Amino acid sequence: MKILIIGAEAAGMSAAAKARRLAPEAQITVLEQSEIVSFGACGLPYFVGGFFDEPGYMAERSVEQFQASGIDLRTGHRVERVDAEAQRVRVRVLASDEQFELEYDRLMIATGASVVRPPIAGLDKERVYFLKTMADGLALRDWVAKPRIQEVVVIGAGYIGLEVVEAMHKQGKRVRLIELADRVLAESFDAEISEQVQAELARQGIAVHLAEAVTELVGEDGVTEVVTDQGRYPADLVVVATGVKPNTDFLADTGIRTLANGALVIDDQGRTSLEQVYAAGDCATVPHRVRQQDVYIPLATTANKLGRMIGENLTGANKRFAGTLGSAAVKVMGIEAGRTGISEREAQQLGWAVKTVVIRDKNTTNYVPDQADILVKLVYDGDSKRILGGQLVGGSGAVLRVDTLAAAIQGEMTTEQLGMLDLCYAPPFARTWDALNVAGNVAK
Repeated sequence: MKILIIGAEAAGMSAAAKARRLAPEAQITVLEQSEIVSFGACGLPYFVGGFFDEPGYMAERSVEQFQASGIDLRTGHRVERVDAEAQRVRVRVLASDEQFELEYDRLMIATGASVVRPPIAGLDKERVYFLKTMADGLALRDWVAKPRIQEVVVIGAGYIGLEVVEAMHKQGKRVRLIELADRVLAESFDAEISEQVQAELARQGIAVHLAEAVTELVGEDGVTEVVTDQGRYPADLVVVATGVKPNTDFLADTGIRTLANGALVIDDQGRTSLEQVYAAGDCATVPHRVRQQDVYIPLATTANKLGRMIGENLTGANKRFAGTLGSAAVKVMGIEAGRTGISEREAQQLGWAVKTVVIRDKNTTNYVPDQADILVKLVYDGDSKRILGGQLVGGSGAVLRVDTLAAAIQGEMTTEQLGMLDLCYAPPFARTWDALNVAGNVAK
């Protein structure tokens, strides 16, 4: 059997490793256009911020390690066309410009995503960075270390943008955050959570500009100023974090079903609309357990899980994915925020008649030092009281409580059951009634 995988990061290498274990006789080839594999870009803001110094920590295994396990892993190889009818691909070797074709019995597409370049003049100026690749991280860290870099502007207030804000703040820079939406984390969290994050940014001295559009980056020898529809701001360095787009343009003539943004639509076994072609990771959709829809949620956790499952299916299994909950988290200075399931905004967009409850509690007992607030929001079915989503923001322990909510949603628990759930108590960790218990009991 010839198994071909395009893309050698989270989903692709998880699939290759699993397939190798299950089918030792199979011919497994992985093609990757970059020179780095199994790379976790999630660590880039923390590398830039000086939280750790060894960039190799962001790569799980080396090319040589994968090759030693019997996987034909080839870097610097870009797939330029897929002929689904003939079950073969056209490949270009980037170093030599040589081209050749490879046949497959089963194909997995795991080509990830690229940064979105917003319509801003001057994006190609020196000291303007997108943070997606290892090269981005290395170059940005070098600039941040220079004493002349003092004014940093971050464009985009999603997960990466906020992590970059913290990284630059840790490096002692004066940081300005500019966001087109009217609040931070607008795509992932409801307003109650955004407000707490914004308050923390203000406490830390971050200049936050909301509902403001960047129009131009100016400067002669590199960027010196950011121009928006409301003002002009000094900038020694600019980081653009305005989202990602699936790397699927090379599949335009294959007829694979996609979303409007190009994400490959897959079923619960990881199959695309084409026979013997699978996909996972930031280039593909994922089935959502609560929404019962194919959604685009580019998360490393889901990429790894689906990659592992598809690795089994590539060898003949019929595994099915139970669905994502979109569980995600971010740390912003002194607070944590996390979410799982559906938000109130998402429920409204879907036309669901749901109820919500928001409570504010504490993460520890009153006599424990560094006690902090925790805000809990539950989204639940108004009739059955089944929990459909939850969001938390606050001090230490907030995000780990989101993990409990994820288990509650997967287990189809009700708010009443959450209110009486036997959660751990000790003064350093919670009150006798944990904040989740309180939220469940308050829900009506």
